[in-house]
Amino acid sequence: MVIPLFLLVLAVTFAIVLYVTRPTKEEAELDNRLAGLERGQIHAPAANADILRRESYSDLPLVNAILARIKLAADIDALIRQADSKWTVGRVIFGSLVLAVVAGALGGAWLRNAGFGVLIGIAAAFGPYIYLRVKRTQRLNAFEATLPEAIDLLARALRAGHALTAAIEMVAREIADPVGMEFRRVYEEQNFGLPIREALINLANRMPVRDLQFLITAMLVQKETGGNLAEVLDKTGAVIRERSRLLGQLKIYTAQGRMTGWILGLLPFIVFLLMSMVNPGYTNTLLHDPMGRKAIWVGLVLMAIGAYTIRRIVDIKV
Repeated sequence: MVIPLFLLVLAVTFAIVLYVTRPTKEEAELDNRLAGLERGQIHAPAANADILRRESYSDLPLVNAILARIKLAADIDALIRQADSKWTVGRVIFGSLVLAVVAGALGGAWLRNAGFGVLIGIAAAFGPYIYLRVKRTQRLNAFEATLPEAIDLLARALRAGHALTAAIEMVAREIADPVGMEFRRVYEEQNFGLPIREALINLANRMPVRDLQFLITAMLVQKETGGNLAEVLDKTGAVIRERSRLLGQLKIYTAQGRMTGWILGLLPFIVFLLMSMVNPGYTNTLLHDPMGRKAIWVGLVLMAIGAYTIRRIVDIKV
């Protein structure tokens, strides 16, 4: 059992190394151009070359063609962009499959139970997705924290006589990322001919932050009805700051409940691992006895219900 498992892990490791270290399409094209320069040959792009940017789900054309027809791939791609990750959809799926195989094989061999090995593999497959969700949450929180500063800069620029597009450029240049990065993209989109309304709507789709929705709605309404945009931005910024203050207070009040949920959710697994390491045979009855397996499934279901209940209690909408 040990030798096949070792060979499996070795093969998967080599596959990961080869997949990660292989040159991308852009790197291969750059190497070819550099090689042509060394030989004194400059390959000009074809006359009918497509100058439009093509979104790719994978570096492999066949995999990209398959993923382009799957709605889940589009959702994963949106998550990757919101997390500002360099991954592709193909790499996320490939990494999930590798984690599922390795963790399932190791877990099944350690627990001596194929059913629990499959369960561990399924849980491990969500590792890349959870990582992207955490990065996305951190980036959205950073965006939300810096947004009031960007609103103030927009209002000051408009009072100074700058146009809205110039004010957006100032925000892109002066405000730190991720706010500066996203406003820079808005400025570039409208600079290349996209109407400012559509550029702002694209920003709202890329960054699903409620405060940003308020800001863009106020800007679009003012654009349709007229009025003093600087004053509208001041009032919007005041509302966003008051809402952020209230959310901060709610996080303080619900901190104990959230910590209780994490402790109650992780404690059984930590105790199980520690007891298995200290006394490997102590959990055999729980894992191999039919009544013990039923108790495990009942416990997992009750834990899921409890986690959902605690989540609903501490998740207060403002």
